[in-house]
Amino acid sequence: MDEDDPGGQIALIEARIEQLADTAERCRKIILASKIVISGGAALLLGAVLGLFGSNATALLGAIAGVLGGIVSLGSNVSTLRQTLAAIAAAETLRSELIGRIDLRLVGEGRAV
Repeated sequence: MDEDDPGGQIALIEARIEQLADTAERCRKIILASKIVISGGAALLLGAVLGLFGSNATALLGAIAGVLGGIVSLGSNVSTLRQTLAAIAAAETLRSELIGRIDLRLVGEGRAV
C-alpha cells in the first residue's frame, strides 16, 4: 500500500481499531467471569470454613483454587484491557491526524456538470 494514500492508511487503522475493540470486549467478558469465579470461590470457602459442607477437603481446595485462579485471570485481563484501550486511543488519534491531512472539499465546491 502506498504510504502517501491516507485513505488506505485510514482503512487499515480502522480495521486495527475493530480488532482492538473485539479484544477489549473479550477482556471485559473474562473480567466479569473472573469476578463471578472469585465470588463463588469465596462463598464456597466461607461455607467450607463454617462447616456447611462437612469436612470436605476437596471443596476447600476447589474454593481456594477458584479464588486464586479468578484473581490471576482478573489481574491479567485488567492489564490487557488497559493496554488495549491505550492502543485504541493511539490509533484513533492517528486516524484523526490522517483525516485532518486530507484536503476535503464541500460537495457544493465542485464544478457544475
